[in-house]
Amino acid sequence: MRNFVVKTLANAGALGVAIWLIKDITLSGGSTAHKILTLILVALVFGVVNWLVKPVVKVLSFPLFILTLGLITLVVNALMLLLTSWLAGKLSLDFHVHGFWTAVVGALIVSIVSWALHVVLPDDE
Repeated sequence: MRNFVVKTLANAGALGVAIWLIKDITLSGGSTAHKILTLILVALVFGVVNWLVKPVVKVLSFPLFILTLGLITLVVNALMLLLTSWLAGKLSLDFHVHGFWTAVVGALIVSIVSWALHVVLPDDE
């Protein structure tokens, strides 16, 4: 359970950094508390998307991983961010990613920050 909380907080922090750095990734809403709650809910959606959808996409695109020497990972991560944005819209969460290239840059930022936070934050392992 603690590992789940740590990963969710790391995802929320990484998404927060991406929102802060990129003007086309937005988190709108009212008060700061509402924005924090929305960010945590979006991090949960992002975690579910990465847990359910990403492995399937990786298996189906395995030849592209070999062909591009792994660079397709960035495209897959961008697609997961776009899917999270779409699902957030369906769930009435105020999180939006505007455009594919914005998602690519956002995925790069989220990956780097998430990795750094996972190194710093403790977990059950």
